[in-house]
Amino acid sequence: MSDTPWKAEGWFTSPWNFDPEVTKDWKFPEKIQIHDVTLRDGEQQAGLAFDYDDKIRIAEGLAEAGVHRIEAGMPVVSRDDAKVVTELAKRDFGPKVYSFARCMVDDVKRAVDAGVKGVIMEVPASPHLIEKGYRWELDRAIDLSIESTTYAHEQGLEVVFFPIDFTRSDLHWVCDLIERVGDEGHMDGLALVDTMGATSIHAMQFFVRTMKNRFPDKPLEAHFHMDFGLGIANTLMACSEGVEVIQSTVLGLGERAGNVPMEETVMALLTLYNIDIGIKTQQLKPLADMVAEVSGATILGNRPIVGDDLFKVESGIIATWLLNCGYEDQTEVVPFRPSLVGQAEPEAVMGKGSGIDNCKHWLDKFQIQANEDEAMEVLMAVKEWGLVHKRLMKDEEFATLAKEVLEN
Repeated sequence: MSDTPWKAEGWFTSPWNFDPEVTKDWKFPEKIQIHDVTLRDGEQQAGLAFDYDDKIRIAEGLAEAGVHRIEAGMPVVSRDDAKVVTELAKRDFGPKVYSFARCMVDDVKRAVDAGVKGVIMEVPASPHLIEKGYRWELDRAIDLSIESTTYAHEQGLEVVFFPIDFTRSDLHWVCDLIERVGDEGHMDGLALVDTMGATSIHAMQFFVRTMKNRFPDKPLEAHFHMDFGLGIANTLMACSEGVEVIQSTVLGLGERAGNVPMEETVMALLTLYNIDIGIKTQQLKPLADMVAEVSGATILGNRPIVGDDLFKVESGIIATWLLNCGYEDQTEVVPFRPSLVGQAEPEAVMGKGSGIDNCKHWLDKFQIQANEDEAMEVLMAVKEWGLVHKRLMKDEEFATLAKEVLEN
């Protein structure tokens, strides 16, 4: 770790992040991997559907960005899904390819036929969901889980338990369930699944520590949802307690409020914890734009990391900082360089919130001569324009307005 991990060439975050009182209890693993679930869980977002070409294109983008594992889908869902999983499984393009399966032998057979290396096994993990959601007897859920995980192991697949509704179950009951299925069936890894995104960061720390104590030899994975906006924070907390794999999606696509977004999680690890997990961050914006195009998802302009308007500076005082600092001291004004995530350079823009330095900068850009008083008149006209149109000005709109004001 450098002497100033909070201030590097690409970012400037808080030095408090690395105070010894903060870092003394960190238990980050030596290696953290991204297991992308965009093609499976991401597609469960209401109204979203990927065809074969969409999924191949997204998978290739994930591979280009350096994603370690891809959950290619669930072969039993459709012929198209099976075709995608089979195609990706035979490729030697970087990521390890997994499929998703219910705790049923037939699902596992489909995964074996597809040729994947591993399978994420969905195991019902709360009595209320088993009885009310599945309408199964508890013994049936246990028996099916044991049978299917045993079969998967016998076929040479890596088996990761995926206990649905894990965090709303009785902790002792669900640990006993997992232990029994693991002993009588097979388990290579365990996903900590917050299906409803219903866990606080303090409870998450307790949860991970309990699982580490109960299953000390099993790698843990984090699969959290964003229903209360805490998925990223919970993922970071889980990793700081030793969780090794982050299950995430591009843009946080997924059921209800979505899954943990890869972009924000990867950048938080890099800039707030100085942990580089091997993702090519310069690909984050292009990848997000491509997935948005394919899926029809809307990226809000101010979305962290990948929003189009993140580095458009309208506020007068901050535009002054930007113009004074220039490229060399860019991170005095923004927390990380836009180029680090594939974004365009910051720019001072014109709108209702702009200040005199924005205006002078734009006058210079169009080589329009104006003294101090004239520049202020142009700025006041810009503010009035902004109130009417409620958006930023385009280049030609500013040039036209400025010339009209100065001519009058």
